[in-house]
Amino acid sequence: MKNDTRSRNHPAYWAFVVHRISGLALTLFLPLHFWALGNALHGEAKLETFLRWSDQPLVKCAEVGLVLLLAAHLTGGLRLLMLEFMDWRHVGDSHKTLLACAAGASAAIGLLFLLNLL
Repeated sequence: MKNDTRSRNHPAYWAFVVHRISGLALTLFLPLHFWALGNALHGEAKLETFLRWSDQPLVKCAEVGLVLLLAAHLTGGLRLLMLEFMDWRHVGDSHKTLLACAAGASAAIGLLFLLNLL
C-alpha cells in the first residue's frame, strides 16, 4: 500500500494524469469544433450568430482553458517521445527536468494566448 501512495505523489504520475485528461477533453471538444465549422456551410448569417455568441467572456475563458489543455497534451507527448527515443540513462534528474520544461512551456503558451485576448 505504501508504494501505491508514493507512486501517486511522483511528478511523472501527475504528468500521466494531465496527459490523459487533456486528451479526453480534446476528444470531447473535437465534435463541437466540427459543428462550429459546419455553421459556415449553412450560410454567413448562421456563422455570424455563432461568432457573436463566442465573444462572451465565459467562452473566452473556456478558449484559454482549451489552449492550455492542448499545450499540456502537446508538451506531454513531446516529453514522452523524448524519453522513448533519446538515451536518458546517464542523466540524473532528467525526468523531472523534462516535466518542469513541459509544464513551463504549457503555462507560457496558455499565458500568451490569454494576453492575446486582452
